[in-house]
Amino acid sequence: MEIKEELMERKIQRAILSVTDKSGLLEFAQELEKFGVEILSTGGTAGMMREGGVTVQDVSDFTGFPEMLDGRVKTLHPKVHAGILAQRDNPEHMKTMASHHLKVIDMVVVNLYAFEKTVAREDCTLEEAVENIDIGGPTMLRAAAKNYRDVAVVVDPGDYQAIIAEMTSNDGQLSLETRFRLAKKVYRLTHEYDGAITRYLEDIASPSS
Repeated sequence: MEIKEELMERKIQRAILSVTDKSGLLEFAQELEKFGVEILSTGGTAGMMREGGVTVQDVSDFTGFPEMLDGRVKTLHPKVHAGILAQRDNPEHMKTMASHHLKVIDMVVVNLYAFEKTVAREDCTLEEAVENIDIGGPTMLRAAAKNYRDVAVVVDPGDYQAIIAEMTSNDGQLSLETRFRLAKKVYRLTHEYDGAITRYLEDIASPSS
């Protein structure tokens, strides 16, 4: 099937960055900022970028709703997920976005709580393991990967340099081929992540054991 030219590339104008593995993130955010990308973030990721001189809007300010329940609810909000899932070439989607004063999100940069590292500790309790099951991260990742035609999703810090290089040579845009390649990594990651959780829980005979 032939892909229309206007669908091939997407300019990155707004990105949400919320990561556990912060390697290379500050430099990546600084480069995004040079392209005029508006950066949204949460918690420690936002703090780290601010310390590095990056202008960041807290997701709680973007949504108008605070982080709550000891951080269990940060990004689970319609303003975030509508921004990720809206199809830019769907007039009804964009009409709905406008009527609710919602803004699109063009890039999602997320990696997940270190569940396997946590449960590898001999003193790890079931309660601690459960608290390290990421909810908001996989939800954003799957949403962004589903909408790869419009959104770039980044789970691997090893991709930062190539993304910036492509944006530099392409007026701040990423190709459909790049977005699709990045999206495929999401499903591999979430598959492995859910598998690790399943294997751990299957070894627990009882929640009281």
